[in-house]
Amino acid sequence: METPALVASDVDGTLLDPMERVTARTAAAVRRVVSAGTPFVLVTGRPPRWVMPVVDALGVTGLAVCANGAVVYDTAERRVLRAELLEPVLLHDVASTLDRALPGCAVAVERVGHHAGTFFAENRYRHFLAEPNYEHAWPDADSSEAQRAEILGHPAIKLLVRHQEMSSAEMAAAAGEMLGSAVDITYSTGAGLLELSAPGVTKATGLAAVAELLGVDRSDVAAFGDMPNDLPMLRWAGHGVAMANAHPEVLAVADEVAAPNSADGVAQVLERWF
Repeated sequence: METPALVASDVDGTLLDPMERVTARTAAAVRRVVSAGTPFVLVTGRPPRWVMPVVDALGVTGLAVCANGAVVYDTAERRVLRAELLEPVLLHDVASTLDRALPGCAVAVERVGHHAGTFFAENRYRHFLAEPNYEHAWPDADSSEAQRAEILGHPAIKLLVRHQEMSSAEMAAAAGEMLGSAVDITYSTGAGLLELSAPGVTKATGLAAVAELLGVDRSDVAAFGDMPNDLPMLRWAGHGVAMANAHPEVLAVADEVAAPNSADGVAQVLERWF
């Protein structure tokens, strides 16, 4: 494609190297994008509270799409602009169905303040709640244990499901068969973790909202990704770029395959345009 009018990138496995770092080459390439007047948008499964370290390492601010499309976040003002929520009734219904589809599973939720457009600051508000038998895929100092009634009793931006004896793909197939289109099901790791959003909410819908806000047509968007949660975004964008280390399904839909994240693949492509 010609030089894109907006660049969007997944974070883990894509923008970051295998040690989860922003390399000097990648940071320099992203800064050139922004210096050229082109928006650079992080589009990630991470919640907003996990995005700021990446923003700080890049040295640029802007809009970010978090929680697989559920949240649009202003990283300069540290403010939630939009949140697509899973409501308590739906959370309870989905969890009940998952108990039948994935016996032995455990659930957790990611929350974000939504009434005032900012995070709840009160001590009583906890961003991540998990059942006692929920095995974390990533360390999370903000995690709290709770019983299921409390976990599912408030709106959430993401429902997470863990199963220690199944792969994520196996879980997605079993859950999808019973849940259908009640929620959007995806995963960003193969290690027995599903990420569920409100129906129809994906990285593509979150990025589309940002593109509309910035007045950029989808045909002028270049997007980078590596896992199944990136599939909707890569299909939506005018130019979808998969990393060489990407999941086979992502490689199959990409317009281009970049070098792996271990070799600054995103930077190599950006250097062609900026």
